[in-house]
Amino acid sequence: MALERATARRTPGIAPQAARSIAVAGVSLVADVSGALYWPDEGLLAVADLHFEKGSSFAARGILLPPYDTATTLARLCELIARYAPRIVVALGDSFHDGGGPARMADDDRAAVLALQRGRDWVWIAGNHDPEPAVGIGGAFAKTLALGALTFRHKPAPEGADGEVAGHLHPVARVATRGRVVSRRCFVTDRRRLVMPALGAFTGGLNVRDRAFARLFPRAFTAHMLGDRRLFSMTAARCLTD
Repeated sequence: MALERATARRTPGIAPQAARSIAVAGVSLVADVSGALYWPDEGLLAVADLHFEKGSSFAARGILLPPYDTATTLARLCELIARYAPRIVVALGDSFHDGGGPARMADDDRAAVLALQRGRDWVWIAGNHDPEPAVGIGGAFAKTLALGALTFRHKPAPEGADGEVAGHLHPVARVATRGRVVSRRCFVTDRRRLVMPALGAFTGGLNVRDRAFARLFPRAFTAHMLGDRRLFSMTAARCLTD
């Protein structure tokens, strides 16, 4: 809580209950109720799986979705950057739903992405949906980013990786509470490594009880579930299968 209060004092507009202090490989981080991760000591904001232009990708295949996903996700990013004023933003891969996404992006949305980068560094990590650098969206491109004790990448490494912060799996936790079952996006961590929730508007999720997570967290984990205004921390034992 001390870290949360300190972050709130430094950043006007953030309520302490809207973020939670968590540690990964001994590094103190702030998990935001939006699904973003902030590293106060480095001024670093990490977001995962934005999946810009997923709607237009589906439309090209004849599956019509409301064409507002990119604008909605950009609005979330704008709020986060206003809240934390980061020195560096790291997007952990699958920032676009496919390789053609940057070309399909509307001019206004492209301008918004470039505007968000002014005055800060921006790193696009390669994902499985967008493995190659894109033209016209600014920033730098990398496979991974190692900074201090942490390594930021898209897909979690199959072997144990202390200090790993990854996306890709879109974790969701299911718990029983007050006579009903609730499913929410979540951060999942064992304090050695962390998998972030997807921030994109049209992204689905994978249950943290899936075997993909069992391989990453063979002993125990905590799921920090995203509520409407705060996070709720659940032990592995409380998380239900589908």
